[in-house]
Parts: sequence; structure tokens; C-alpha cells
Amino acid sequence: MMNKKRLTFGEFDFVTIKTETENYILQGKGSYTSVSDILVEIQEENGHEDLFLTADDSAVEWIKLRWNRPLPQKVKILGDAWEQGYGDFEWRGMCVGRFMPWYFFVSAEDKLWGYGVKVRPSAMCYWQADPDGITLMLDVRCGGKGVLLHGRKLKMAELVRMETEINKENEGCDTFHAAQEFCRMMCTDPILPTSPVYGSNNWYYAYGSSSEEEILSDTDYLLELTQGAENPPYMVIDDCWQEHHRLDDYNGGPWRCGNSKFPDMKGLADKLTAKGVRPGIWVRLLQNEDETIPDIWRLPLNQCLDPSHPEALDYIKQDVKRICAWGYTLIKHDFSTYDLFGRWGFEMNPLVTESGWHFYNRSMTSAEVVKLFYQAVYDAAKPYNALILGCNTIGHLGAGRMHISRTGDDTSGLTWERTRRMGINTLAFRLPQHKCFFDVDADCVGIAGNIPWKLNRQWADVLAESGTPLFISAKPGILNQKEKDELRVILQKASAQNKHKIPADWMDTDCPRIWIDGEETSEYHWFEDAGPDLKGNENLYHAYIPLS
Repeated sequence: MMNKKRLTFGEFDFVTIKTETENYILQGKGSYTSVSDILVEIQEENGHEDLFLTADDSAVEWIKLRWNRPLPQKVKILGDAWEQGYGDFEWRGMCVGRFMPWYFFVSAEDKLWGYGVKVRPSAMCYWQADPDGITLMLDVRCGGKGVLLHGRKLKMAELVRMETEINKENEGCDTFHAAQEFCRMMCTDPILPTSPVYGSNNWYYAYGSSSEEEILSDTDYLLELTQGAENPPYMVIDDCWQEHHRLDDYNGGPWRCGNSKFPDMKGLADKLTAKGVRPGIWVRLLQNEDETIPDIWRLPLNQCLDPSHPEALDYIKQDVKRICAWGYTLIKHDFSTYDLFGRWGFEMNPLVTESGWHFYNRSMTSAEVVKLFYQAVYDAAKPYNALILGCNTIGHLGAGRMHISRTGDDTSGLTWERTRRMGINTLAFRLPQHKCFFDVDADCVGIAGNIPWKLNRQWADVLAESGTPLFISAKPGILNQKEKDELRVILQKASAQNKHKIPADWMDTDCPRIWIDGEETSEYHWFEDAGPDLKGNENLYHAYIPLS
């Protein structure tokens, strides 16, 4: 049993308030600070602290809070990310310019401290740490302009802080379990799948070039590999099926029907169900080429749908209901962070979007708009008991509104180095969120003939051993009989998720190789004999379309 205690932050020492016209730097005055028509409050209730903002006419952009409480001198710090990880999670020494969205951990003096905000805040929050104290930035903009609250009292965030004693002889495991406990503290209402999620997703060998016939063939291959499993696998149709599909572009709806290669989406779902798999499907809900959509429903930033417009939101919900009614029981909705803000997570340094534009509803913060969208997708799918898998989503805003979260950028069916950097890193460092926020999906095992099986076998195995969802993208005919037998054993483990190995050496490397579950230890060898492949570093951060 860990010796842990929940702490409060106490009164802040300084508050900076930025509006579209003014910048106020004020000393804290106990539990509140006010200037002009703006009031910032911290209220303690039942052992936790809530941060509130009230404003009448001012267009508030952000609030910065400062606690001048010195941190230990020799520390290791781990922060989270805005949305997906991009191979950049690691324990590091103190870096004052490091932006840490949502929460961070400090390890020093045989203790671990967690600092964060509970899930689903109404501000985009990030932290910075320096030897003299900690800073919390709360971006309350509506898109790229100040929010207009019109007197509304906005609960920006609920602060969470925890201290845990660490056993130095078992430091890696203890810090992991302490981080896991802190994640439970940040999210008290996760929604989780009722049975282990695993199966196939055709993206990492087809890359958008597929058909109904190929999906059915993939299904037969998946059933051969999972024969005897009591828990049926998922067959997820990725980007390829939509009416306006183009191989050289990521296009959107309308999401009303398939294309010539997918003539009957409901009929395909019925066929998949009849074969004995659970049908899943990919969709990009906010990008829609339906010419009947009014311009006022679209974002001025990029013409994607604006969830803050009530009619646009209802349109999105109808798309989700239609897909669920076809018979798809896992909805993988993708690209929403990029479509809402025009940036990938690694470009949010530190603001999530550019200035000068706003959502339709100017009284909502960006975080509130994101939550509204996630809630609508969840509500639309709930009567059909469909699972929600968020990809390119903001996990801290989606916890409790999605069952599964893709926690890192794309792995690869073409180059091992990309899978190593993106997949293993995000599995290890986002694993404390597993079963606390949602199920974490560290992405697929791409089996297309380009990556040596000895490497892909380990990647598949660590996913199964960690007890997280395992999806394979396996082109039939690539694996020989021995390799198929090895994959079959791994998929059987994934179908039950009875293993729960954690990265014991995660404080020493960004690519953990020692994974432990009780007395059972696995050691993996992640590097190619000739060293990292240069090609895996090309287009490093985002590669939905494969390199030629």
C-alpha cells in the first residue's frame, strides 16, 4: 500500500490576466483577485480547489497563476502532452521552457509529487516548473480570440496535487504506480469497454486502398488467427470507405454512404457480424464536403464543421447515429483536434491555435467546444452501445466521454523506426492513464512485409502483455506458418488482457525495454542490428500518407 496524501495548492502569489486590450499583473489577495470587470477566485471545498473566472464585458484570453514555492534542486520531471504523443515523452531534469499540458510529475528526495487539473476542465491548461516555483496557464480563449462570458461564472479547472513516498529499491515501479494513482485522482468517472478490445485495422498495409472484398478477406484471416478466442475481435474499416475518398488527400463526408468499392455499408456490417467479428469504422466527422451545409456552420479557420453551432452539432450527431444504425459497434473518430485548431500537438508551443478567429458561439471557451463535441459523439452512440475510440483527440478533455484513446501519433507498416519512436514511447508514458481515463491504444502493428517479424513480434507482444488494446494491420500471406503461430498466441493474450506489465525502466530511457508484472519480467530489444533507420525519421511527426 502506497503512502500517499492529497495536498492543496493554497493561495497563489501572482495572477496575470490577459484580455484583448489589457495585460494585468497582480499580486494575490488571498483567495481572489479582481480588476476592472474581471474576478479570479480559488475556492476550496471538500479537500479540493476550484478556479473560477467571472467577467462582464472584457474579452479574456488567458489567466496565469504563479505559486512561488521552491522545488527540490535535483529532480526528474515528466509532463503530459496536448493531444497525441509524438515520441517525445521522457523523464528529464528541470527545463524552465518546457510546456507541460494538463499535469506533470516531480521525482526527488524519495518522493513523487503530482500537479495537475482534473479531467474535462473548461480551459486549455499547461504548467511550467522552475527552481523558484510553478506556473499554471489557463487559456480561456474562444478559438483565437478572447471569450465573452457576459457575467457567467466559469469554472476553469479543479486543481489536483498529490505526494507519494517512493521505495528507491523499486523506484521505476513505484513511480509508475504513483502516477497511475494520480491519474485516478484526476478522473473519477471513466467509461471503459465491457470486454477487452483487440482485432484488426487495415490501415498500415492498405493505406487507404481497399475494398469490401479485401475487408472480408482480412476478416477471414483475422478469424483464422483468433480461432478459439472466447472474446470476438474487432474488424475496423479505416479511411477508404467514404463517398468522396481520394488516395492523395484526406477528405471528409458526407458520411451518408460508401463509394464504388464499398457499395453497401450496412450490408458490410451485417456480413462482418455474421462472420463472427465486431464491426468497427473510421470517420472524420468535422471535415465534410456536403455542399448543402451552410457557411455559418463552418469554421472560418479551415471550413470544417463548428460544433459550437447547434445545427452543425446536430448534423454531426445524425452522422454518428447513421453509422451506428448500420451496425458498427466501434466508432473511431479522427482528426478533430487538427480540424478544430489547425495545428498538430507538436505545433502547439504553447498555444493550441493561431490568433484572430473565434468559434460561432463566442461565449464558449475552446475547451468547452471540444467537450461539447465529445459529449455529442458519445451521446449519439450510447443508445447503440457502440464504443468510442478517439484519435487525434485531447485525452484530458475526453476522459469519461470516450472508451478508448489513441495516445500517440501513427506507427508504421513501412519503417520500424517510426513504430519504435511513436508506439513504444506513448505506450510506456501514457500507460498510467490506462483504465483510469480510458483504455489507451498505442496504435497498430503494421504487418506488410517491410518490417522484420522479430521486431513486430515484440511490439505486438508488449501491447498484449501490457493489457491494452492490440490492433494488427496484417496483410494476408506475409507471415509464414511459424510466425502466424506466434501471432496467434499473442492475439489470444490480447483477447483476455490478463497481463498488466509496466515499464520498470521508464525513468532511465524514452524507450523502455524492461517490463514487469509482479515477479514476471520481459526484456525487449527494440533496435535494429544496423542501428536506427534514417527513413524512420523523415516526416517524423506526422505520416498519415506513407512515404514513397
